[in-house]
Amino acid sequence: MKTSSVKIGFIPTNRGFFDAKLASQMRREVIDVVGPMDMELVVPHEEQTKMGCVETIRDAEICADLFRKEDVDGILIAAVNFGSEQGVAWTIKKAGLDVPIMIFACQEEAALTLETKRRDAFCGLLSIADVLRQLGVKYSVAPCPIGFPREESFRDAMKWFVGVCRVVGKVKVARYGQIGARPDAFWTCRFDERKLQRLGPTTVTLDLSEVIAGVEKLSDGDRGVKATLSSIAEYADTSGVGKAAILKFAKLETFLVNWGAENAIDAFAIQCWTSIERNMGICPCTTMSRLAEMGIPAACEADILGALSMHALQLAGEQPAALADWNNLHNEDDDLVNLWHCGVFPKSFSKDQPELGIHSIFPAAGAATEEQSHGVVNLVAKASPATLTRVTQDGNGQWKALIVEGFFEENPACTAGSYGWCRIKNLPQLYRDTLLRHFPHHVAVSQVHVGNILWEVFGNYLELAVYHPGQGQSGVYEPELPFLNPSN
Repeated sequence: MKTSSVKIGFIPTNRGFFDAKLASQMRREVIDVVGPMDMELVVPHEEQTKMGCVETIRDAEICADLFRKEDVDGILIAAVNFGSEQGVAWTIKKAGLDVPIMIFACQEEAALTLETKRRDAFCGLLSIADVLRQLGVKYSVAPCPIGFPREESFRDAMKWFVGVCRVVGKVKVARYGQIGARPDAFWTCRFDERKLQRLGPTTVTLDLSEVIAGVEKLSDGDRGVKATLSSIAEYADTSGVGKAAILKFAKLETFLVNWGAENAIDAFAIQCWTSIERNMGICPCTTMSRLAEMGIPAACEADILGALSMHALQLAGEQPAALADWNNLHNEDDDLVNLWHCGVFPKSFSKDQPELGIHSIFPAAGAATEEQSHGVVNLVAKASPATLTRVTQDGNGQWKALIVEGFFEENPACTAGSYGWCRIKNLPQLYRDTLLRHFPHHVAVSQVHVGNILWEVFGNYLELAVYHPGQGQSGVYEPELPFLNPSN
């Protein structure tokens, strides 16, 4: 699953009394390195400014106009020599774009001698960072702030930065569809819609009665319904559920996809029980699983902040995300947790072909009949990396985010529904801190390590209090520390 290409505005900043050839060389090297990568670089041409670099106020205005015209998603500032702090400042100010910025400095060609032509970019980058702070502009520092663009560390930094730009850009303008009310018992799914709007995302509501009515209006022969029916047959083993239920899955999915497209919805938060079961006669889990696999996160229990967490995670890793319960601690291993939900994980999580089945809890609990409970996706997560995240609010409505990295692994312990056993280093300590910091039972998870991207997004650009294992001071954004990967 890939999202649209990210546009990066490139400011190769030059200071005239340093060697022009060295500056031009580093500008070209950045362009050559980034060119084959999955991004679009926007930079002044050599005929627009001297060597295509930015030094003067005129250069800055040309560059700023170009960035606005191309509507870049992020800005890379590279000191190809000492650089012009005012040229950089004026470009950023005139462009007026609220996008992530990353700064980087180019290394000297060799150890200094009296005859060496020098860049002094190590020094210049300090001045550039200072003027950005004076402007009150948020910026990122490349994990290896000084080096050559041809080095692997620069490529890694660009991949990381593109992920940051993708998440920030999409989350700030996201539209999350709340389908129905949250279950009354789940206070943990409450949130402040006005404060969420200030953060960026818009909540778009739809009463569940309109969904049910819309599904009923769809004919069996509807083109979208027929195509979805065919796709479901390939998506999972459907032998465990009835044909009438499968038709309802297809109609529900068709309605939500159509409504989502009409309303520019980026993710759903669905009242998944028990009104749908009692009034439509199905569990919506199959539909929610398939939406997530398509790249449209669907959170259970009308959990809008769960949808936000899934959306950010999906954008960071460009892989489907799921919403899980922190469900069970393994009896024989304190660092192994069962991440579970009734049956909504996307197919790509699974080590085998998923099976559609009957909900394991509702009939026994009397919440719905067995006939009304068809539709869960039974699967076991394959061995893989895992990133877990949760955005929430504290008792005063302030934003915070939990970020954890671990690994899904195989284990003979089993249950029904969608689940995986996830190994997390020092899990008891994390669990205690999670209890103290008031993170709820829902957590978004994907099968890739992208904690470093989310940390920069949440802690720097969205200004959330960030929590993760091994942090020096909980809740404080600490950009000078690398994200602690448990594989290190």
